[in-house]
Amino acid sequence: MNNKALVKIAILILFLVAAIYLVRYSPARQYFTVEELNRFLGSAGLWAPVMFVFIYAAGVCLFLPGTLLTALGAAFFGPYWGFLYVWLGAMLGASLAFLIGRYLGRDFASSLIGNRLKRYDDAIGRNGFATVLYLRLVYFPFTPMNFGMGLTKVRFGDYVAGTALGIMVGTFIFTFFVGTIKDVWVSGQWEELLGWKVFLSLALFIFSFFIPKLMKMARLSNQAKSA
Repeated sequence: MNNKALVKIAILILFLVAAIYLVRYSPARQYFTVEELNRFLGSAGLWAPVMFVFIYAAGVCLFLPGTLLTALGAAFFGPYWGFLYVWLGAMLGASLAFLIGRYLGRDFASSLIGNRLKRYDDAIGRNGFATVLYLRLVYFPFTPMNFGMGLTKVRFGDYVAGTALGIMVGTFIFTFFVGTIKDVWVSGQWEELLGWKVFLSLALFIFSFFIPKLMKMARLSNQAKSA
């Protein structure tokens, strides 16, 4: 292990600690609330979508809760535009976090990998797209996975493609649910709570909790067939 790898991993650790401290314990945490972010977007005018995408991306790298940012986007922009902006922000943030992990942590991680673990690292590299897609669909913790995948042999293109497809379903379901409920709340037309959009969004939201189990069942079934 060379000194360059040690310096890089030290910077990565300091970055992660500083990010968590900034949004959880520092005085600046008051600016990362839904109320403050919503107020900021409201004052951004036509630039609100662009600002939100960058806020989401920064939030991913700073370990802000993804559900908070996604709910903010859905509530502010509605179920459809909210989905687009949330997806773009999540993709940008996930890509940045991966590149940070790759540049600062890959050398250190590879120096720790022995012959036994190298086999798994090589397998992940060969099946990067499928691995990332599966982990996204089973809702593996978003931000830790972004940085963690950067430490592996997964190619950046495979990571981006797997993430782009893997987060699409869950993102749409959650933004459609929150955005639909927000639209009903703002309109004051409470009879729409019995409308098809609300029932559809609720059904999709409930279904999303079963996606990880369905994916695991499908994976076990494929393994049994190939055995």
